[in-house]
Amino acid sequence: MPRVVIAPDKFKGSLPATEVADAIAAGLRRVRPEVQTLECPIADGGDGTVAAAVAAGFEYVLAEATGPTGERVRTGYARKDGTAIVELAAVSGLSMMAELAPLTANTLGVGELVTRALDDGCTKIVLGLGGSASTDGGAGLLRGLGARLLDANGAEIPLGGKALLDLASIDLSALRKAEIVVASDVDNPLLGEHGAAAVYGPQKGATPEDVVLLDRALAHFAEIAGTGMADAPGAGAAGGTGFAALSILGATFRPGIDVVLEMTGFARMLPGADLVITGEGSFDEQTLHGKGPAGIAARVAGIPVIAVAGRIALTQETLKRHGFAAGYGLTEIESDVDRCMTETAPLLERLAAKVAEDWL
Repeated sequence: MPRVVIAPDKFKGSLPATEVADAIAAGLRRVRPEVQTLECPIADGGDGTVAAAVAAGFEYVLAEATGPTGERVRTGYARKDGTAIVELAAVSGLSMMAELAPLTANTLGVGELVTRALDDGCTKIVLGLGGSASTDGGAGLLRGLGARLLDANGAEIPLGGKALLDLASIDLSALRKAEIVVASDVDNPLLGEHGAAAVYGPQKGATPEDVVLLDRALAHFAEIAGTGMADAPGAGAAGGTGFAALSILGATFRPGIDVVLEMTGFARMLPGADLVITGEGSFDEQTLHGKGPAGIAARVAGIPVIAVAGRIALTQETLKRHGFAAGYGLTEIESDVDRCMTETAPLLERLAAKVAEDWL
């Protein structure tokens, strides 16, 4: 009886990771009804991290918090044995924005959600950073945990990245603290051409002028914080939220895929497996730099790893150099990209059946 570990990330914009795994398993069974599948949905610290935790047995805890532009949003976190998984994208995410607000969007709700988890008795927080709507350096996160960010007159500055230009002091006397692990696939510094504003600001609506302003505001924030952590890998994650977590909250930084694979018990599924299937919506150069599927391929030895995606933008030779035995894209069986987005699950079943014919 063939045994297959199915560990995909989401197909962004079309299918969550759990449903991707289900569709692949169904496709394998079309060809090999007796196949044993072990489904292990993954994420890399961004959106989908809480869902991966819940699929791995964590409890989902409903909550309310402040959204990226001040509205109240229904959200939640995952909890197990005193550990909380908090996903920035689920409370302060870019996907939640009806209208982009690059200068004023903030991470207040992330701090509120962490505070809720601490109030619920959690002692360790895994903070998944990715998909943020803001470039506020994590100032909102700090405020949600009790810090006060003050101007020269002792008044609290407004929320958002632009307001950091008016920051004069930070009062941490009421700051809630805990053991915090930052999980992210981003290792950018806070500032400069590879920093939070320059690299990620434009996708959040920042104009070239906004990028210059935000980078200056983040530099001022780092100067006031005085921790010397602006150049730390991951400080630029999620609009600089990594900086606040690492420098002021004392967080440790880990690749998101490492955290997720430990959380899901991926390594325990591998003994006896004949095949590992992973994937995400688009397999391109970004995939090879810290994304979940690349993490899977790097951590599996002696078992073929198959990449399944909506679109494969890498050659088979490139895939093989990075640990994949082969890659299969939905566009190979359906040339209409819109259909690949709207009929992802049935097309994935067909594609997985082809994988089964080739490899099982």
